[in-house]
Amino acid sequence: MPDSGRGSILVGTAGWADSDLIASGWYPPGVRSPADRLRHYASLFPLVEVDSPYYAIPDASVVRGWAENTPDEFVMDVKAYSLFTGQRTPVTSLPPDLRELTEHAWISLSNAPQEVLDESWRRFHQAIEPLRAAGRLGLVVLQFPATCRPGQSGERMIAEALAQCAPVKAAVEFRNGAWLDDRHQDRALGLLREHGAAHVCVDMPQSHPNAMPLLLAATADTAVVRLHGRSEQWIGGDKRERYRYEYSAAELDAWAECARQLSKCADSVHMVFNNCCGGAAQRAAAGLCDRIENA
Repeated sequence: MPDSGRGSILVGTAGWADSDLIASGWYPPGVRSPADRLRHYASLFPLVEVDSPYYAIPDASVVRGWAENTPDEFVMDVKAYSLFTGQRTPVTSLPPDLRELTEHAWISLSNAPQEVLDESWRRFHQAIEPLRAAGRLGLVVLQFPATCRPGQSGERMIAEALAQCAPVKAAVEFRNGAWLDDRHQDRALGLLREHGAAHVCVDMPQSHPNAMPLLLAATADTAVVRLHGRSEQWIGGDKRERYRYEYSAAELDAWAECARQLSKCADSVHMVFNNCCGGAAQRAAAGLCDRIENA
């Protein structure tokens, strides 16, 4: 969605096929198959973030189907496999032949054999190749856990993941607020600029000590905003309670203006709603699209 004199603004959601969305009735009657759902979603939004690769590296044939069932202009950001960003990862999520290379039930960067890590990256690139070849691939989203802190070790973890991700463009989402405090912010954003990686601006509740502060900043030619909602149940709630949130009209007005401001600093802005509970993300995305198109 081009905005005159600025970069394009693309709006979408994190996923299109979660069970809550399907059960909500958001899809019209008769839209039942995975391919039909993706085609319907892509007829309404220009962007989607694919989160399933975070849990396991997908088969290239599945990814090829994503490319085949979306229009030429459609953009798909892909969330990176959890192992790549230091998350605690179940070995059962690895491809079967790689599971045999470790005796652990859970692995992370601290105990994963280098052979497993390197081969997992190779297969991840192989899996997303159909999107790249079809011109659908946007960014790989690297979400680092709260245990990844500012300092030499944390910077090395991020730099190594970005090097492995290349030449595919990447976005980095911090989950430890110290990265963006007065002491570390300039260095953190400089690290991303050095690697041509996008900073993920995060909207989330600010009710706990380690909340990520909202920082609108563009560190690459694409700027990214992930909107998680502002649920009062973020602390202590289950996954559905944490992400159950309806953005108000006033909040969407404000985010439309934020998107326009970011588009002055980047060629493209990706606005991704992750308040995925019963179609709330799709409703918010549609509302934001309307505001941007009718500005």
